[in-house]
Amino acid sequence: RDQLEESGGGSVQAGGSLRLTCAVSGFDVSKHYVGWFRQPPGKRREGVAAAYVPDGRTHYADAVKGRFTISQDSAENTLTLQMDNLNSDDTAMYYCAADRRTQQGWLLFRPDIFESSGQGTQVTVSS
Repeated sequence: RDQLEESGGGSVQAGGSLRLTCAVSGFDVSKHYVGWFRQPPGKRREGVAAAYVPDGRTHYADAVKGRFTISQDSAENTLTLQMDNLNSDDTAMYYCAADRRTQQGWLLFRPDIFESSGQGTQVTVSS
């Protein structure tokens, strides 16, 4: 059964850090496309980071480059998003996602249209 569950969200002051974790079942984080997207209040969903371990490729949104890092733990089959130097623009609901054979989702950097995603975890950054 495909299931993704995020944890690690919370409230933090600007400049702080949070680490989001996604427990994945039904997918293999070391073989399939994985990623994170977010939805700020009143705005559209946007891709944050995506990765494809078999060839080592990663994508990051320009707004998070140099501050966020996507990684996987193959032994635990989990996905992580390390978020540093957070600012108020990072306030959003964050979702993890996975897909076995995406084309558009990867090429367009749209993890929000990956095969499956979790229920989300809230991140709130206060200035």
